[in-house]
Amino acid sequence: MSALSCFKAYDIRGKLGEELNEDIAYRIGRAYGEFLKPKTMVVGGDVRLTSESLKLALAEGLRDAGTDVLDIGVSGTEEIYFATFHLGVDGGIEVTASHNPMNYNGMKLVKQHSRPISGDTGLRDIQRLAEENAFPPALPANKGSYKHISILDAYVDHLMGYIDVANYTRPMKLVINSGNGAAGHVVDAIEARFKQAGAPVEFIKLHHQPDGNFPNGIPNPLLPECRQDTTDAVTASGADIGIAFDGDFDRCFLFDETGNFIEGYYIVGLLAAAFLEKHPGAKIIHDPRLSWNTVAMVNQAGGTPVMSKTGHAFIKERMRKEDAIYGGEMSAHHYFRDFAYCDSGMIPWLLVTELLNIKNKTLGEMVADRMSAYPASGEINSSLADPKAAIQRVLDTYAAEALAIDHTDGISLEFAAWRFNLRSSNTEPVVRLNVESKGNEGLMQQKTQELLTLLRS
Repeated sequence: MSALSCFKAYDIRGKLGEELNEDIAYRIGRAYGEFLKPKTMVVGGDVRLTSESLKLALAEGLRDAGTDVLDIGVSGTEEIYFATFHLGVDGGIEVTASHNPMNYNGMKLVKQHSRPISGDTGLRDIQRLAEENAFPPALPANKGSYKHISILDAYVDHLMGYIDVANYTRPMKLVINSGNGAAGHVVDAIEARFKQAGAPVEFIKLHHQPDGNFPNGIPNPLLPECRQDTTDAVTASGADIGIAFDGDFDRCFLFDETGNFIEGYYIVGLLAAAFLEKHPGAKIIHDPRLSWNTVAMVNQAGGTPVMSKTGHAFIKERMRKEDAIYGGEMSAHHYFRDFAYCDSGMIPWLLVTELLNIKNKTLGEMVADRMSAYPASGEINSSLADPKAAIQRVLDTYAAEALAIDHTDGISLEFAAWRFNLRSSNTEPVVRLNVESKGNEGLMQQKTQELLTLLRS
């Protein structure tokens, strides 16, 4: 029995060849089918050069386990989430490596109602069966069917349901950078809806053609070096906003009218307040890394802020438990109750562009006071030989003077004028630090340096 190192905490990801290939993809499909016994499954894949062949091998494994397979073609992860709950099927798998390097691919798995399958909800069982590779012989009489379908129209109907196009009253220019990933076909379909409605919205498309060679670099706008093209396009065209996606577009990143990148943290507060205007008193889920701005905005809007451990599986579980209307992570994952509590990269920019019309403000104006009220470091990663000892060193240094210590995710320490969160990554051998203060940029910078020195010493 060979161990499969492509199985991670929340999903499947590995180097092509030794860690992930068609044989392993077949075994994953077969294992999913034998373990959960789904009658019907949807599959899709991103634009990577190996996604189609891996998806077909995966589908073959599912079919040999007796499952009927519906293939939605080139798609983003959220199209699989949508197809799974919209069609009422037993599960879905997206073949994607999102923002990982060129020589990687992976899969994201969900079961009924688009509930995530991760470490403690079945992924380990699927891994065990795939590793054992001792499946009963596949009988032709029991083989599942295979069919191509499109859910694009229904999916775009759903997306457009979050906004009222009649609110788009002033001429707007949107720069949309698909990063040569899977977002292009959805952007085109949304653009067509705005045109049909006669809304004065101009789409300026960047790196729009899907291309698994990623000629303009891997689409990962979390990396500062992947932002310049969007910034330049916003300033060159005088656009109102810039929107950039990662490869499977489950995250969107926003740039203001000057081309300035806006941290996902401040967008969470913005969207929370917008939802609470429509749904007074609702619950909003947030992660512990940076939280003061979100909590302040939710409280001010009469909602209930609820903190959850970081990571999509934890947030989705908490969203369901609390029946929260919306949840947001500073990493630009945004979750919506009406989207089966799943994350979407398309819904956030639609909501924000509508908000700019309703409030008649620029994005820069909408977030400026929040950014100065709660300046934040953004996430800073440190590769450390002994992460556990480093975190303990920080705790020993600051615990005595902290007003509150929280262990929801790593350690969060609060003081009168500043706070920080420090956690080990679930996916990499790094420690992640986030620092914020109350209106004091200098204090935030000073404490960030202090903490980094202590961590890395």
